[in-house]
Amino acid sequence: MKRFLKWWMTFLRHHRPAMVGALLLGLVLLVAIVAPWFAVDPSEVVAKGQSEPSAERWLGTDPLGYDLWARMVAGARATLYISLAATMLSLALVTLLGAVAGYFGRWVDMLIMRFVDFMMSFPSFLLAMVTVALLGQGLEKLIVAVGVVGAPLIARQVRAEVLRVREIEFTAAARALGFGKWRVLFRHVMPNAIGPIIVLGTLGMGSAILDVAGLNFLGLGGDPYAQSEWGLLLQQGWNEGSRGTLQVTVAGIALLITVLGLNLLGDGLKDELDPRTRRR
Repeated sequence: MKRFLKWWMTFLRHHRPAMVGALLLGLVLLVAIVAPWFAVDPSEVVAKGQSEPSAERWLGTDPLGYDLWARMVAGARATLYISLAATMLSLALVTLLGAVAGYFGRWVDMLIMRFVDFMMSFPSFLLAMVTVALLGQGLEKLIVAVGVVGAPLIARQVRAEVLRVREIEFTAAARALGFGKWRVLFRHVMPNAIGPIIVLGTLGMGSAILDVAGLNFLGLGGDPYAQSEWGLLLQQGWNEGSRGTLQVTVAGIALLITVLGLNLLGDGLKDELDPRTRRR
């Protein structure tokens, strides 16, 4: 743990944009974790209608009388949970497939990559909408839909990384010593491809947040847990016209800060962990 913390602090000192991203993301995480202890229940009506920000209600209330700050905090937890789960699902689904395709090649590679190409031929958000339409609405189905969208690109990039590591001398030496293909893949190739996979997960979570927000904005989320998700807050504020200006603004800023933080952090990790872009 001490070794990791030392590496992390050194990394942030040498990558100023990544430090900014980590601070932005840390702020969002702090709000999501700590603020619920001090906020009112987001499902509790605290006013008869919309009210202006005050010392008691930091962002005022929305047109339905809900505390907007409490809903934003609940939205942070919902947005981060759904997008993280979707990103982990994407990585779990296709990291092994991409690795197998890159390492074994031939017909295995052709079969897997043609399926990936077929998936990538559809616009990603349209694919998410179709998946939700086929599976129905609900939290688990929303996670699956967003996870499916991110999977093809991750599979292709994992394959490219495995192809690179497969040709390095230590991997060739392991094969020359007679180690089995699966042992070489899991003991030598995958551990040396983990850096770019971490980068993919960080950047992919930013895309997942936007996909989740977009689906909820269109009313395709359909789960009580996500009732304060930022995309749904955007939709509700948009439907209120001028009365929802503040709601749209704060939800949009929250999305901007979170996605910007993830992208800045992901770019910094790419410079540090990806051998093809690592700073010399």
